[in-house]
Amino acid sequence: MRIGIRATLISILAVAALAGAMLGCSKKPAPGGAGDLPVVIGFSMDTLREERWQRDRDLFVARGEELGAKVLVQAANSDDALQNSQADNLLTQGIDVLVVAAHNGKTAASIVEAAHKMNVPVIAYDRLIQDSDLDLYMSFDGERVGELQAEYVLQRVPKGNYLLIAGAPTDNNAHLFRKGQLNVLQPAIDRGDIKIVGDQWAREWLPIEALQITENALTRTHNRIDVVVSSNDGMAGGAIQALAEQKLAGKVLVTGQDAELTACQRIVAGTQTMTVYKPLARLARTAAEVAVHLARKEPHGQPTRPVPNGKIDVPSILVDCVAVDRDNMAAVIVGDGFHTRDEIYRDVPADQRPVVPAATPTP
Repeated sequence: MRIGIRATLISILAVAALAGAMLGCSKKPAPGGAGDLPVVIGFSMDTLREERWQRDRDLFVARGEELGAKVLVQAANSDDALQNSQADNLLTQGIDVLVVAAHNGKTAASIVEAAHKMNVPVIAYDRLIQDSDLDLYMSFDGERVGELQAEYVLQRVPKGNYLLIAGAPTDNNAHLFRKGQLNVLQPAIDRGDIKIVGDQWAREWLPIEALQITENALTRTHNRIDVVVSSNDGMAGGAIQALAEQKLAGKVLVTGQDAELTACQRIVAGTQTMTVYKPLARLARTAAEVAVHLARKEPHGQPTRPVPNGKIDVPSILVDCVAVDRDNMAAVIVGDGFHTRDEIYRDVPADQRPVVPAATPTP
């Protein structure tokens, strides 16, 4: 009797073991881990101090989570050493793909090298990482951003004194914006139609730097400045503060970029002239989708073009951008759902606010 029971138990255990083995074989392993764990994406960010980068984070994380991924975000507050350390920390957490918005496009090459040693692909987000075997670069067309800024002001002020304020010299995008600006302005400079009365880089894109640069230029020129080509909205705010102190706000054309809410409000008020709108939703959501595909070792299906980074031609996905001023503010910014009409036109009487035309939001 005991022998019969023992044999039956052995049979049951054998069947259970076989079923467990079959079940284990049927599970599809996750890209970077075991079992059925979700894709884990690491997002190493330069900073979250600016409105623009907070939007990038929120949009990216939301789309990643919609796709079933777990997104780990760390921000380095513009500290190269801290960003490298944070990237190492993300790698030790078993991420399947690393997305990097680099503070320093050159020193971040070590992040790519460290990730590749652990077989983790790297996407450079918005800022190109130089001198590395980068897997993918996703951004806006930086040169085109600068061209849009320069085309706008040159069309309106074909002759006069121009002050150029570039971003952080450690940011590759700042160099692309300046290249685009000069693509347009150089012929007018060569003809003597416009005079560059100042051309400086603002440390860390700080508005206070732009304020000081503008104050110094106003002093040197005895307030004779017609255009301030500011490479982003934050610095435009600093430049406008300096202009306001001399009662020149609204009289000098000032460019920007990023369509920050305060910049849009300044454009409506007339103190800032234009900004360049970069559809962050399209970039961030697409980046999250591509990251998931890379983690799963699947083709991402997006068209790419090569962008040299000093070592290789990096496959790159570049998103178009739009020049925005008071005339198309409602159609572009409100129509795309980037800011609401009430936010932008808060200081405009309700009966004077423009009607937002029907528009298809950016996918």
